[in-house]
Order: sequence, then C-alpha cells, then structure tokens
Amino acid sequence: MNRPIRVLVAKVGLDGHDRGAKIIATALRDAGMEVIYTGLRQTPEMVVQAALQEDVDVIGVSILSGAHNTVFPKMIELMKKEGLQDVLLTGGGIIPDDDMQALQQMGVGKLFAPGAHTNEIADYIKNWVKANRIV
Repeated sequence: MNRPIRVLVAKVGLDGHDRGAKIIATALRDAGMEVIYTGLRQTPEMVVQAALQEDVDVIGVSILSGAHNTVFPKMIELMKKEGLQDVLLTGGGIIPDDDMQALQQMGVGKLFAPGAHTNEIADYIKNWVKANRIV
C-alpha cells in the first residue's frame, strides 16, 4: 500500500465504556495506522456511513453491551449494501467464544476478547490488509 492502513474504531449502541476502544485506537496509531475514532453511541448505519466517507480499510467495533449478535450481522448487511465487502469488519469486547465463531462464519473477521495484546490486533489487521486489500 502507498498509504497507511485506515482504521475506523467505533462504539456501537448505548454502552458508554470506551477506555478499551481508545487504548486500541492509540495502539493502532502507534503501529503506523491512521485511526478514526467515531466516539460513543453510534448506530451501525452511522459507522458504515463514516467508513464510506473516510475510505477505510478496516472497521473495528468495541462492544461490551451483549448486543454483538445484533450489531455485527446488521453491519455486515449494511456493508454489503454499500459495496464494502473488501473492508475488514473486526472488533472485540465481551463476546462468548461460541458467538465469536458464529459471527466469523457470517463474515466477521477475528474478534478479540479483553486482555488481547495490542500487538496481536495490529499484526492481524496488517496481515489481513496485505492479503485482501488492493490500494
């Protein structure tokens, strides 16, 4: 790529805890990525529109509210509708392992549990973009 990887970090729903999302955003910036943080209380529609406007390679969703089985499928639907099938949808938070597997089978990328190392997340994104994005 001739430019830094562009990542949109989002907090979807009513969950007001964004410390983890801010830590991830900072770690990805430190890893050389360009990061856009949407702030709290975003809807899936708002996040996908921001991804379109910012021309991102990756959408990372932080979710602690338990709404992951609603939020991620809705985002996949909206991304397909907007032609963003080549954008990685990943994220993390309080998501049971069985739900992580089901979401990945729907097309969500790797999901990270609390305590995941930021280097692991950055490396996953870099490797995915290198293998899947032509920019």
